[in-house]
Amino acid sequence: MPESTPFDPSAIGARSTPKRVSWTARDSMLYALGVGAGTDDLAFTTNNTKGVEQRMVPTMPVTLGVDFSVLKTAGRFDWAKLLHAEQRVEILGEIPVDGEAEAVTEITEMWDKGKAALVVAQTTGTSLDGTPLWRSSAGLFIRGVGGWGGERGPASPTRAPSPTGPVKTISYRTRPDQALLYRLSGDYNPLHSDPSFAVRAGMDSPILHGLCTFGFAGRAVLEVAGRECTLTSMKARFAGPVWPGDTLDVDVAQCDDATVSFSVRGRDAKEVLTDGIATLG
Repeated sequence: MPESTPFDPSAIGARSTPKRVSWTARDSMLYALGVGAGTDDLAFTTNNTKGVEQRMVPTMPVTLGVDFSVLKTAGRFDWAKLLHAEQRVEILGEIPVDGEAEAVTEITEMWDKGKAALVVAQTTGTSLDGTPLWRSSAGLFIRGVGGWGGERGPASPTRAPSPTGPVKTISYRTRPDQALLYRLSGDYNPLHSDPSFAVRAGMDSPILHGLCTFGFAGRAVLEVAGRECTLTSMKARFAGPVWPGDTLDVDVAQCDDATVSFSVRGRDAKEVLTDGIATLG
């Protein structure tokens, strides 16, 4: 049988089995280290610093409860041909650094790109008393499964309002083992650790998780907006690969009191994250 066949659009609305997810203060600290936080970020990286209350890096919910097995309801495909194209996270309630929730992943959109498909898989996390806590949406570009005759989808992404202030650039140097550290938060895709799988996927060596770059960008947004701010939503498109050890230059601009735009440049100043929009509380 072929590895991939055109997807069945009737899979829109398919939901994963609800599952209980839990995380600890240690998990919150490990995620923070995975997205480059360190000794200058003790609220995120420690839980017993005098006078400092531990906080969760607000992009961490992208790691909680995601169940991409729901994609199997759409059809057969080669996982090596799946690329993470875009990501959105919304913080719907107060998420503790140590907690428990129920998560469900649902296919909410499927667009026919001809030889590929763009599928949006949305994960919603709800506290055990029924309070919505977060919603994360992953746009997944999958080669070899288009061609069912569906709509191509929106031609361009939502644009941020025009900046009202100067662009500020925050630079971070990633570690050579950054992907190995980040994967301990639960994303064990071998594209980021297995050299042979990376070659099969068309890369010369394992690349950094797009969601790791997304987390670095979230830190930069808070650094520019002020660490007393809270992030209520954040979205961006993945435009190119990052290799562990690369420097990330995050360009952040204030659009209004509650909105900032951002983009990230990687190796050779090429954009690796584009069309970034974050809203602040």
